[in-house]
Amino acid sequence: MWEEFKKFAIKGNVLDLAVAVVIGGAFGKIVSSLVDNIIMPLVGVLLGGKSFEKLSFPIVDAEIKYGIFIQSVVDFFIISFSIFMFIRLLNSLKRKKEEEVLEKELEVAPELELLAEIRDLLKEQKQDKAEN
Repeated sequence: MWEEFKKFAIKGNVLDLAVAVVIGGAFGKIVSSLVDNIIMPLVGVLLGGKSFEKLSFPIVDAEIKYGIFIQSVVDFFIISFSIFMFIRLLNSLKRKKEEEVLEKELEVAPELELLAEIRDLLKEQKQDKAEN
């Protein structure tokens, strides 16, 4: 069982996952800072200095803090959009790399081109002899 676990851990999947978790945590901090320190102050200015988090509705002895919910929804959309843009950028870079690899694979070596020309000339000569 220990050998099987070592094979699994060394295979790369666990390491890739660990790297993804670390990068995801750092990216989450960047996006949270973007939301908290740049976007939401601008939204507050547009709303006349009001903050979503302070919005509430008192009912009897309870206070419904719907502003915190609105803030969470806004944060979710900003974070989702940021991740979407990041993944989109990564996919476009990956596509460019794949296209470059395909172009290199499709390039024909000069020797093969010469051989193809020789083959075509031989076919033409055979056809000319068959017609005469």
